[in-house]
Amino acid sequence: MKLILCDDDALIREGLKLIISSQPDFEIIGIGSNGKEAVKLCRENEIDIALLDIRMPEMDGIEAAEIMLKENLCKPLLLTTFDEQELIYRALKVGVSGYILKNTPTDGIFNAIRTVYTGGTVFQEDILQYIRESAVKNSGSSAVFELLSERELDIVKLIAEGLSNQEIADKLFLSNGTVRNYISVILEKTGLEHRTQIAVKYLKG
Repeated sequence: MKLILCDDDALIREGLKLIISSQPDFEIIGIGSNGKEAVKLCRENEIDIALLDIRMPEMDGIEAAEIMLKENLCKPLLLTTFDEQELIYRALKVGVSGYILKNTPTDGIFNAIRTVYTGGTVFQEDILQYIRESAVKNSGSSAVFELLSERELDIVKLIAEGLSNQEIADKLFLSNGTVRNYISVILEKTGLEHRTQIAVKYLKG
């Protein structure tokens, strides 16, 4: 899979490049120091995953991720030292599939990249804890799922567990296309925009 790295700290950029390049299934196509450079790299190359820092000059990682998703350039994965709840929700709102902290062990970073590549979602336990704690302060989060069938709820639960469409299909003995159709119906019934929001709403409920 083809990746780009973007961080405003040169040492971190080079360190990540060395670490990720150690894996035979990863290819680093380019590196950048801000979100604008990341978007440019994605527009000029065929990229699978963009590993982005959150806080960068000119354009931050979340802004860059939003553009990448709207233009279907790649799948962004946010990697940061910042775990403020506001940043987490900004990332979730634009539909980012992964948000992990820089203190994640090397194998965890590798697994996160591979999970996002295959269509899954990746949010560390401490990040999910922020979501759960916030849910305590808010009621009605599960109401969006009241109109769903039992099968649709099964799919919602598996999405929240981070499974890709193919993994859901295998687990429920369905075709990939059938799972995609179910997800389209779930989004229509709940008024949500993407699968990440489905996961978040379920966890909050």
